Amino acid sequence: MTGRARGKARGRARGTTDDASQRPGETAAPPPQQVHGNGNGGPPPASGRASYRGGARESKPGMAGGEGMRAPADEMARLSMGGGDGRGDRRRTYGEEPRTRPAHITDKSGTSGQPIPLKTNYFGLEQAPDWHLYQYHVDYNPDIEFKKTRIGLLYHHEELLGKTKAFDGMTLYLPHKLQDNVTEVFSERRSDSAKVKITIKLTNELPPNSPQCIQVYNIIFRRVLAAIEMQQIGRNYYNPAQQVTIPQHKLCVMPGFVTSILQYESNVLLNCDISHKILRSDTVLDIMYDMYARMGDNFYDACTRKLVGTIIMTRYNNKTYRVDDICWDMHPTDSFELRDKSKITYKEYYQKHYELNIADDQQPLLVSKPKPKDIRRGMKENLYFIPELCTLTGLSDDARADFTVMKDVAVHTRVAPSSREQTLTGFISQINRNEKVRVEMGGWGLKFTDSLVTLSARVMPQEKIFQQNGELNYKQEDADWSRDMRGKRLITPVNLQNWVVIFFRRNNQQAQEFVQTLSRVGPPMGMMINNPQPVELQDDRNDSYLTALRQNIGPQTQMVMCIVPTNKKDRYDAIKKFTCVDHPVPSQVIVSRTLSKKQMMMSVATKVAIQLNCKMGGEVWALEIPLKNMMVVGIDSYHDSAKKGRSVGGVIASMNQALTRYYSRCTFQHSMQELLDGLKVCFKGALEKFHEVNNCLPERIIVFRDGVGDGQLPTVYEHEVPQMLDAFKAAGGQNYNPRVGVVVVKKRINSRFFARAGQGLGNPPPGTVIDNTVTKPEWYDFFLVSQCVRQGTVTPTHYNIIHDNTGLKPDHMQRLTYKLCHLYYNWPGTIRVPAPCQYAHKLAFLVGQSIHKDPALELSDKLYFL
Repeated sequence: MTGRARGKARGRARGTTDDASQRPGETAAPPPQQVHGNGNGGPPPASGRASYRGGARESKPGMAGGEGMRAPADEMARLSMGGGDGRGDRRRTYGEEPRTRPAHITDKSGTSGQPIPLKTNYFGLEQAPDWHLYQYHVDYNPDIEFKKTRIGLLYHHEELLGKTKAFDGMTLYLPHKLQDNVTEVFSERRSDSAKVKITIKLTNELPPNSPQCIQVYNIIFRRVLAAIEMQQIGRNYYNPAQQVTIPQHKLCVMPGFVTSILQYESNVLLNCDISHKILRSDTVLDIMYDMYARMGDNFYDACTRKLVGTIIMTRYNNKTYRVDDICWDMHPTDSFELRDKSKITYKEYYQKHYELNIADDQQPLLVSKPKPKDIRRGMKENLYFIPELCTLTGLSDDARADFTVMKDVAVHTRVAPSSREQTLTGFISQINRNEKVRVEMGGWGLKFTDSLVTLSARVMPQEKIFQQNGELNYKQEDADWSRDMRGKRLITPVNLQNWVVIFFRRNNQQAQEFVQTLSRVGPPMGMMINNPQPVELQDDRNDSYLTALRQNIGPQTQMVMCIVPTNKKDRYDAIKKFTCVDHPVPSQVIVSRTLSKKQMMMSVATKVAIQLNCKMGGEVWALEIPLKNMMVVGIDSYHDSAKKGRSVGGVIASMNQALTRYYSRCTFQHSMQELLDGLKVCFKGALEKFHEVNNCLPERIIVFRDGVGDGQLPTVYEHEVPQMLDAFKAAGGQNYNPRVGVVVVKKRINSRFFARAGQGLGNPPPGTVIDNTVTKPEWYDFFLVSQCVRQGTVTPTHYNIIHDNTGLKPDHMQRLTYKLCHLYYNWPGTIRVPAPCQYAHKLAFLVGQSIHKDPALELSDKLYFL
């Protein structure tokens, strides 16, 4: 999750500080992908190896094709094949998936629901009949150290090897078998005319679905994308010629594709989805000029805060880097040492290598520090960038909070299913028609199918939703029951009798009107809302709010509401820290502009009243949950904004059969890891609370673990699952042996599904489950479309069950997952993930953004973090 950028999308809603009505996972526009890649080209370092700072940042002069061109063998050496979920997971890329499918699951397909035919954004990869890939090991005598020399000497024998091949300096792949299993040839070394014996030995005959074949397919596809003039930026490929500018916001949108070729249930498939790179149309230097004009003496601090941590793209080679610092004492006229020990200035370097003239000699340099993986590869120097030659990628937090910006960007990035199909089929048609591609693919005996893969899915039955008055009526295809809830009594209403409202004197009138509206909307829902204790502040300083809280919170206080004039983070953090840690009491923070529209007051008051009810321990609606004595757990994590290298894990556990009451705990993890080490404490507390409430321990425990990339699956399986089982033993004793299921939840996926809608394609209805064709044979997994989106293409959620001795059938796991997507009380409709996951995210987000400490245990049985 790398910092959990999604916290903004899933965090607090615009206008209100506590999210009363935001739909989780639905934003104004899809977040642009920001790839933290090293790239294969870059600026010169301050010293050391000149522009070729270790590894393969940029091709060195003399490599095949000359400077700036990459030999096919170099592709083999890099093995950085794009696609996947955007996290750079090498395990997935290589096709070496961890096998987590429980042994007893022989058939993971469900049967309930209505069948529905779907198209999906996958294309088949066809091989010639009896196709095999032949792997050879290549030895040199005398030994040759330099890879480019090894490549050159071997490629002298094209008449033997053929034009189609892939070689990384040691391993050679061919689409055909050589006449002999061991072949010896001789080449002459150009430097000293010495004879070199090359031994080519057959080591493997690989079937089409082997991991090595998957690896080679992806390398070939990278060449294919280059042949149709797509440019690699980060891990994906884009078409700069088709970029669209949005001048009013100084942005441009560059279309492209995210791709990967992997083995699925029975076939090797190309997954291909549309991607958009969001770039600033102005340079980083332009931004610095603008800030200098506005900020005056505060320029240096403000500039550092704005730029450090952002991702920049160098326009001269389309590579992306993270800005880790600004070196104010270095300028383009400073010099650095080349490999031959001569010196050159940065200004001269860019003029010589890229024919770029730098206009401002006094601008500071941006710094990108090597990552741990770079250091392990011997790349220890910092990279330095000229702001004038760099552009910011992605959208800033300010831009994301601006409705107009998001709306204008969404025009270009939000693609409907029919348009998405046309773009994808047009893309594959362009590939199949290209003459260079035909030669390349034909040489390997490969071809992509012309149309999208079709499959059969199922739509699960509509879930019944209940309040005190009975069952709600709603349409499954809308996945929204807000209208049906009007005037209905909540399942468990909590009367609000002793509460405090704190407001700035300028917001006095708004506060009074809002309290009066709350008292009107509460009774129809079963909530009796008494008049609060009003506290008027003469100023809006943080200390004034804290003093008012300290003086007015008593042992009987049920709720504190603060109406604040602006959405100022430090004030919100101070209020939440005080009410969640120092003096635990449920709290609600509302920005005054949320209350400024009188015609919206009833709607806002209704949503806030429901939220207040939840924060005090009430329940809003419920579903039929047939499984008895079961506990459902949600786990998610969020990186702590106050302490670098620390992340917060939120653990939410259900306490009743209806899965509507929860116990929550936090755990802290260091070293920027998503994986949690403090699970034992959290689980022990949850099981003790469950026993306290139910006088027994749960027989079944289903854990939904959010925020795990495919590359982390082995660690979750080997590290977290044993901790969970140990925690159960510790809490229940050696004789306690519950049946446990652990489900990894993944939202950052590139799979899309399309249903027939009239003459075109539309989104599948909520409740659509896909458990065949594009799932993995080594996993017990399925896709679920649980939401209804009104614009663009819906993104399904991927569920991978990595541990299961629950005795539940695939149908049961799928139905339970869908039911849980109905139980998030901040949105009267289905959401993208099971409610415990969303609650866990809200808790981790609150602690990681605002509190930075363990919340008080007195609040652990309430949804105080909504």
